[in-house]
Amino acid sequence: MSQYLDLVMFAALMGAILLGFPVSFSIAGVAVVFAYLGWALGVMDITLMGATGQRVFGLISNQVLIAIPLFVLMGAVLEKSRIAEELLDTMGRLFGQLRGGLGISVVLVGALLAASTGIVGATVVAMGMIALPTMLRSGYDPRVASGIVCTAGTLGQIIPPSTLLIILADVMSNAYQQAQYEQGKFSVEALSVGQFFAAAIVPGLTLVLLYLIYILVRGLIRPGDMPPATLDTPKPDRREILSAIIPPVLLIFTVLGAILGGVATPTEAASVGAIGALLMAGMRVGKSPRIILWGAAALICLGILAGLFPVRLQRNDLGMASLTAGGFYIVLTIIGAVAILTALRATLKTRTLHAAVDSTLTMTAMIFATILAAGMFSLVFIGLGGEERVAHILANMPGGAAGALLFCMAFVFVLGFFLDFVEISVIVLPLIAPPLIMMGHDPIWLGVLLAINLQTSFLTPPFGFSLFYLRGAAPPEVTTGQIYAGVVPFIGLQIVGISLVWLLPQLATWLPGVIF
Repeated sequence: MSQYLDLVMFAALMGAILLGFPVSFSIAGVAVVFAYLGWALGVMDITLMGATGQRVFGLISNQVLIAIPLFVLMGAVLEKSRIAEELLDTMGRLFGQLRGGLGISVVLVGALLAASTGIVGATVVAMGMIALPTMLRSGYDPRVASGIVCTAGTLGQIIPPSTLLIILADVMSNAYQQAQYEQGKFSVEALSVGQFFAAAIVPGLTLVLLYLIYILVRGLIRPGDMPPATLDTPKPDRREILSAIIPPVLLIFTVLGAILGGVATPTEAASVGAIGALLMAGMRVGKSPRIILWGAAALICLGILAGLFPVRLQRNDLGMASLTAGGFYIVLTIIGAVAILTALRATLKTRTLHAAVDSTLTMTAMIFATILAAGMFSLVFIGLGGEERVAHILANMPGGAAGALLFCMAFVFVLGFFLDFVEISVIVLPLIAPPLIMMGHDPIWLGVLLAINLQTSFLTPPFGFSLFYLRGAAPPEVTTGQIYAGVVPFIGLQIVGISLVWLLPQLATWLPGVIF
């Protein structure tokens, strides 16, 4: 029995989570119990647990993971300031009078919100409260409408910036370095978050295209499922469209452009995104939008000019041109600071910032507590021989490298029915990624495949998070069964997306190869 203690440990973790215990406490509790059992049965060296402190220090000093709370704050500010609702309303009125137009608008808004917030729950709830009732009033089949809303919300996990991609980048980079050490390479290469962001853009847009094609085809084949909106809905004018679309698009280009262009690290770009979201929220809820607009323009100019013409004011040999440029930069900084303070005052006065910070702290604490507990779990699992068992299973899998990858993808897909993406990312992937990379799979391509697979976990019953989010926000006439039935075709589209990236690796590897 003791030689199978690692498998029993994994089964015990699944059981504890399914019984409803808090995830992070379940992971840490199971790790402590089985560490003691392994030591008592003589199959584990208990001194291995001394590395827990090093893992905790490594986590809290990880520069990459600092981007997570900043990106979460960016999304929370956009959600609480109701910018997403304004965008949904505008796009719905723009496309609503087409057959399937409301569905198209939900998918497009989901893609925009994914690239500007990256928070699945916020997007699904916002669209469930605004778009879903409109779709139902227009005569949409409740299953179709629910499936579109749930699926569009999950785009926040594959379209950067995304919390999932940040965690995956850290996990896959560590796995890649471990695989290189085991291959005898001591001058190892590392992978960056920017590479994974770049790799996920084309596959993410491919998924958006698949959703739109499905909606259009279904609208043609079964027009009764997605009729046009009523003609009494006024179309937005050009000013409304531009004021709704331009701010989030500018935020997307600022954040992703800074990362992919090599101008800023993901953490620095995330802080820029948080400030940008704060300015947008200030314009939305405040009484001085002109001040904030001028301040935002000043900060954009400062970023561009300081990048093109840097000035170091501490030097003693500066000429008149450098001093003039430095003075101009100081003026721009002051204008930007005034705008930020104005936006802060507006969001504090309306308590928008309070709600955003509260949401950020809750989500960040959940993610980091899970990562900390998973570090302890993996130590015990390795001590019980689980790492060698996983490597042995994958090495002897029929079909070689392709068979091993297919088995892992199927295993992760099944786990997605019961576990959250964070648990799978920090518990399972560190075990399966190094052997797969050693078999010759490209780590960035592998990471994108796993990212799409983990995105699907938000849609798979019974524990798909998008399903729960929509159940809480949907009108009472929409049943849970209709929500579950509605996501089934989109789960099939997710599998099609995974297959396309598998068969055409260039979808994931081309853009990182060009940029990096």
